[in-house]
Amino acid sequence: MAISSVPGFDPSAGMVLHAVCGGARWYAAYTSANHEKRVAEQLCVRDVENFLPVYASVRKWKDRRVKLDLPLFPGYVFVKLALAERLRVQQIPGVAWLVGFSGHPAALPDEDIETLRTGLARGLCAEPHPYLTVGRRVRLRSGPLVGMQGILLRRKGNFRVVISIDLIQRAVAVDADEANVEALP
Repeated sequence: MAISSVPGFDPSAGMVLHAVCGGARWYAAYTSANHEKRVAEQLCVRDVENFLPVYASVRKWKDRRVKLDLPLFPGYVFVKLALAERLRVQQIPGVAWLVGFSGHPAALPDEDIETLRTGLARGLCAEPHPYLTVGRRVRLRSGPLVGMQGILLRRKGNFRVVISIDLIQRAVAVDADEANVEALP
């Protein structure tokens, strides 16, 4: 499966980017079921920088095959904003809340989101994977996701790294070469 973009978004990057506000951090906006694309479009209209990673999936129906662009992290759109501006996001129909603890939104690590954005913009093949917490921890030494940490899996003789986002308890699996990973203590 390959990463592609949502119609109306930057096709080379598979995401939506807008002006950056001072003091802005990345947050995960939890959306209503199957509303991620509409929320991302509304964020564009309101000039809020956002990131909706999608991947191409081929679905087989009775009479045909259909290629669909599905969210890599179902139910979530990443937004970059100053916390004081969160009302601009929370007023969008389809946004339930900004993910956090005790009613306070929690910021995601900027470097993780930026690395993920860069990797997906370079055409990295990724797909959703169940969230993992146990397994052999590794760090990617080269490639588009250099520096990212994840859990190493073997699938059909190939190596895959499952990169988890702890705050939303979602993960994405990417193919990796054995020489490009290093074990963590």
